[in-house]
Amino acid sequence: MTQQHLEPPVAAGLPTPVPGRAAKPSMRELILQAAAVLFYAQGIRAVSADKIITKVGITKVTFYRHFPGKDDLVVAYLERRAQSERDAIEGARRSSPGDPAGALRLIAEGIGVESCAPGFRGCPFINAAAEYADAGHPVREVVASHRRWFKATIEQILHEIGVADVSGVADQLVILRDGAMVGGHLGHRGDPQVVARSLVNAGRAVIEYSQAPD
Repeated sequence: MTQQHLEPPVAAGLPTPVPGRAAKPSMRELILQAAAVLFYAQGIRAVSADKIITKVGITKVTFYRHFPGKDDLVVAYLERRAQSERDAIEGARRSSPGDPAGALRLIAEGIGVESCAPGFRGCPFINAAAEYADAGHPVREVVASHRRWFKATIEQILHEIGVADVSGVADQLVILRDGAMVGGHLGHRGDPQVVARSLVNAGRAVIEYSQAPD
């Protein structure tokens, strides 16, 4: 899910923490943390490599040693966000063993809380797609890959619920999710629980309609 603060270091590739001492983030991680904050708050195109270099307090040589170009950093930023969302959604599924409807409810509640959070600027993947018009660009490929994963995961949950048209219903639920994200970006600031409940009810209506007899 979306976060507006410096995120904790990713464990992979970092030294094993010493008991009683926090692991020191790698330089690559520090660059990614700074980029995550700036890209999300100001927009990807508006943030230059120089701005990130200044924020981290490093030289250009150090920056380009880790990221040969800004697009490489953007791809890494989005892949990091994708993994964060996947972890959150898989966590919701693990929290509801044998209850796929409960997993969907937890996912919707998370989206509701996120879309009402201070500093929320919409879905980082939708934002990135709006800034990169070429569908074949590596940035757009990351966006497309993550959205395919999200839809496939929703399809799996719907299959567990017993929905027949998992693809069609998943498409509608993804649209509901996107609408909540855009609504939050455009200034909707309601009660997270009310927004979550509205999203849950809308999703339930879609599923029930798909299962109604012709």
